[in-house]
Amino acid sequence: MTEPVIRSLLDTDLYKYTMMQAVLHQHPAAEVEYHFRSRNPNLDFTECLAAIKQEITHLCQLRLTEEELAYLSQLEYIKSDFIHFLRLFQLDERFIEVHCEQGQLELVIKGPWLHTILFEVPLLAIISEVYCRHHNPEPDWPAAKARLQDKIALVKEHPHPEEFRFSDFGTRRRYSRQWQEEVVRTLAAELPVQFSGTSNLDLARRLNLKAVGTMAHEFMQAFQALGPRLIDSQSMALEAWVHEYRGMLGIALTDVVGMDAFIRDFDLYFAKLFDGLRQDSGDPVVWTEKALAHYQRLKIDPRSKTLVYSDGLTMHSALDLYERFRERCKPAFGIGTHLTNDLMPHNPINIVLKMTRCNGQAVAKLSDSPGKAMCDDAGYLDYLAQVFGVELAAADKANAQQSHS
Repeated sequence: MTEPVIRSLLDTDLYKYTMMQAVLHQHPAAEVEYHFRSRNPNLDFTECLAAIKQEITHLCQLRLTEEELAYLSQLEYIKSDFIHFLRLFQLDERFIEVHCEQGQLELVIKGPWLHTILFEVPLLAIISEVYCRHHNPEPDWPAAKARLQDKIALVKEHPHPEEFRFSDFGTRRRYSRQWQEEVVRTLAAELPVQFSGTSNLDLARRLNLKAVGTMAHEFMQAFQALGPRLIDSQSMALEAWVHEYRGMLGIALTDVVGMDAFIRDFDLYFAKLFDGLRQDSGDPVVWTEKALAHYQRLKIDPRSKTLVYSDGLTMHSALDLYERFRERCKPAFGIGTHLTNDLMPHNPINIVLKMTRCNGQAVAKLSDSPGKAMCDDAGYLDYLAQVFGVELAAADKANAQQSHS
């Protein structure tokens, strides 16, 4: 095998660890299931399968070093008992089932939430890098570096660059670990004000950058099964987050069942406690107008709140959103694949690994974008949409029915 894709358990997004700490303290016995999906049709992983399995075996041999634990312990929101737990932690390959079915990669994770939560991001990074090695082994590096410089120039030449802030969110679909590091190093050197940091803990530690992130969809999804009433699941998840972090890590994710349903639960209490919101699907302009109007109805000045955009951004689209809303709120941007896998002629693969069950019960993410829902039970997806008063897209129903079959 060539150099392993993942060499550290910190080579993942910050929010996996922040969610993991909350799981340790509040739901250590929860059992979950995750399913992999490629949103690109007709991808053939047959020739990549052996390498993917080798990388998984290596991943499950990793442990956090004392230096890495010391880094985590100095983050103000990480608690000492969690560090003691992590000192003993190791991913377990027995929780993963992976094979190919007519070229399609089938990957399922089943096991305790506490012991499987760290699989998602490194597994996606492994799949992406192995696929890229096989299908695009010799990219045009000078052209890729030139495109990166063009993106940097866009920021420098923008008429109002002084408050534009963006971070690297590109671990899970990167071309390679080495390329992500080169991109992050270059951005930190050439845009020291505008480049806020990275979601990747390993890069943040080694390059002395700010680690950024709060929660992911799975945290709010799990509460669909952990609470007594489905209609209260979002409020329960937000309350659990507040209990764990006491005002820190205060960016709430809005699209687990859609922005309209989220706003109904995001009352004055939560709106005051959380620093802002994150948009990860749907039309960002429509989403922003809804967010601003909601804050205004609650008599909160939206200019005091941070709105984070992270849905398939390019540098162009991020700058356009910044210019449009910079005087009405504090926009911030998480840019992923556009930075870490912009290596033509092959387009990056669009892959996800999402929670589909918790404690044996189906859970789902509806999203604000038709076709992005993730669920293996069509009946539950219908019920979730009905409870929250959300219209279910035909594409989402079809995906759920296909997953169930």
